[in-house]
Amino acid sequence: MRTTSVIFTGLLIGTLASCSTIQISKTETTTPEQTVTFINEYPTQERVEYVLNCIAKHGGLTFVTKYACSCKIDKLAEKLSYKEYEEARTFTFMRSTPGEKGGVFRDPSQAKDLRTRLKEAEKRAEKLCFVK
Repeated sequence: MRTTSVIFTGLLIGTLASCSTIQISKTETTTPEQTVTFINEYPTQERVEYVLNCIAKHGGLTFVTKYACSCKIDKLAEKLSYKEYEEARTFTFMRSTPGEKGGVFRDPSQAKDLRTRLKEAEKRAEKLCFVK
């Protein structure tokens, strides 16, 4: 029992470490005085929750699922800002709300556009990260 929890804890720490990687974007002519733009604007907690949900969805915690799922959230972050990602998820979850109240989440062109962009980004991420 103790060995299993130690292994799980080690894999979870590895997952958290891979989620908190910061990628930095630099322009062609950077100087020390210029501000560096961070690509990684997703909160660590959101990344960890995404990775853990992905791992659960794909059969449990293994090295392969840990790598693939942490890769997948990184690829999503490349295509969607956190604000866009969060709005797309909200529109996706809430669009099944019945009646007029649900129309706010289903009908606007912004909602449809963001849902489409999220779906495309997820397909791209699954292809690039070998998520099955």
